[in-house]
Amino acid sequence: MFYFNDDNSYNDIREKSLNQWLNEMAEHDDIAVRCGVKLAKEYIKHLQDENEKLQHENALKNQYLKKLAIKSKKI
Repeated sequence: MFYFNDDNSYNDIREKSLNQWLNEMAEHDDIAVRCGVKLAKEYIKHLQDENEKLQHENALKNQYLKKLAIKSKKI
């Protein structure tokens, strides 16, 4: 079996690009745009936190299913 390290360079570049664009929009003359930047950053943070939570839950479920599979093989 081959194991590869996760290559997150594309996602890192994408995230940096998004943050750069949001920082540029934070300097915009229109107040609606500036307020939208804050809202967008908060929503992105919420999605990242939710993603981490779901990954943790998925890992716990996988551990549980592996234990069940081992127990069912013993029977």
